[in-house]
Amino acid sequence: MARSGFVLNVDDRTPPLIVPSGDSLELERFPLGTRVIYPAESLDAVPDLNDAVNGALDAPLDSEPLDALLRAGMKLTVAFDDITVPTPAMRRPDVRGAIVEAVLTRAAQAGVDDVELICGNGLNRRLTAAEFSHILGERVFRSFYADERLRNHDAEDGEGLTTLGTTEPGAVEINTRAASSDLVIYVQLVTTPQAGGARSLALGLGGAATIGQISGLAAISGDGSGPEAVANVITSVLPIFQIDAVLDNHIFPPALEFLGKREWEWRLKDQARLHAVRRALAAMPRRLRQRMVNAAQADFHTTSISAGSPDAVAAASREQILAQQLVEVPNQADVGVIGVPQRNPYSADSMTNPILSAWLGLRALFGAHTGQPFVREGGALVLYSPMTVEFSPLHHPSYVDFFADVLTSTTDPVQIASDFETKYATDPWYAHLYRTSHAFHGVHPCYLWYQIAEARRHLSEVVWVGAERRTVDRLGFRAASTLADALEIVAASVGRTPAISYLHAPPQIVVDVR
Repeated sequence: MARSGFVLNVDDRTPPLIVPSGDSLELERFPLGTRVIYPAESLDAVPDLNDAVNGALDAPLDSEPLDALLRAGMKLTVAFDDITVPTPAMRRPDVRGAIVEAVLTRAAQAGVDDVELICGNGLNRRLTAAEFSHILGERVFRSFYADERLRNHDAEDGEGLTTLGTTEPGAVEINTRAASSDLVIYVQLVTTPQAGGARSLALGLGGAATIGQISGLAAISGDGSGPEAVANVITSVLPIFQIDAVLDNHIFPPALEFLGKREWEWRLKDQARLHAVRRALAAMPRRLRQRMVNAAQADFHTTSISAGSPDAVAAASREQILAQQLVEVPNQADVGVIGVPQRNPYSADSMTNPILSAWLGLRALFGAHTGQPFVREGGALVLYSPMTVEFSPLHHPSYVDFFADVLTSTTDPVQIASDFETKYATDPWYAHLYRTSHAFHGVHPCYLWYQIAEARRHLSEVVWVGAERRTVDRLGFRAASTLADALEIVAASVGRTPAISYLHAPPQIVVDVR
């Protein structure tokens, strides 16, 4: 049976704890009484992946079996999510490849010959040919890529978008191939308890303005009705058959599996490995170290496969992922501590810039909860990251300008939305790089900043340990050299004897404050 999440209070016997900080691993001794929130072990993998896939296709949730939906002469579109999921990348074979092959086999048996595959990259960067091959496998790649039946979605292709309906903010536009299909099959990996359902399809295959209805400031800071309205328009028009694969928490490669253990469970061999890894990382040139960390792949396994209507599948996936990631915490802390690793969903085969690091710490990690963060309102958050000012001109060109021009003017999300968002959303050079190269959409940093700001409003102080001071100053945060210094900085707002909680992630933890 998988081990549940665990909450430990630091005492005299507690060894130094690992804290990720960019591409390094720090060892930190926490103050006595600090609460340490450990992740749970992974759920058991399905015994046979092919059996699980075929079982889900034959007995879907709130839908007819897939075979009953396929017929000769129909137009079929198979969409799948991009390389932002999972993090780190999955070792071959990718589960999506197995699912797509099973779908294509059934489509061929039913006489379906009008089939196209589309990556639901939304406003994220376009995939390369090698990345398509990694996700779908060599056989599917060779069969579809050469004649352009396997391609990236383009959220800026006016001629390639079709309006399905309207919401109060505006039109709901979706990829024309998908909109004109008799059936859309959407394949995705699940690693967090995301909203899922038709919302995921809109984020992957929607036009830029439609994605803005889900990711813009009004949607993030409002009541959530905007994204729901978009999803309702899509499901009322498009026939969608969704397939979800929920992944386990095996994010560490075999040589680093000991990092998934609790420190007091380590044997001498594990301690020696950590010492060797830290020494090797410290000795490497920084660029080589970054490339090695980015190139690492995880031995993920699938714990469940669900298929059927988008809402029913999303609910089943959420239940499964919460069974694996949920950790009950007695109450909120005055001060939270999080280590922020280098690997980021938006830095695959690239580099992590300060905005991405802030998003990972304040949104993806701090924001993973069932309703209440593990730090009280008005509390403080201490994060570890070097926050080095490095940007990929290939993948993140608009981030360079956002950091240099917008954040030197304001960090207020309302002002950014009012004064800068339209420029970044409509700039023709950013659009050109997004459409023809491998750049994230120009408005991408704005949307991530709105999510960062949501967490920032909850907290009185955000302090980064080991970070470049000028960098975090520009982001509106503070810097400290050590944890002790950080606690001294936040003492004015939380007192000198605060209740401290350390979120010992990764792997992902969803906090349930009781």
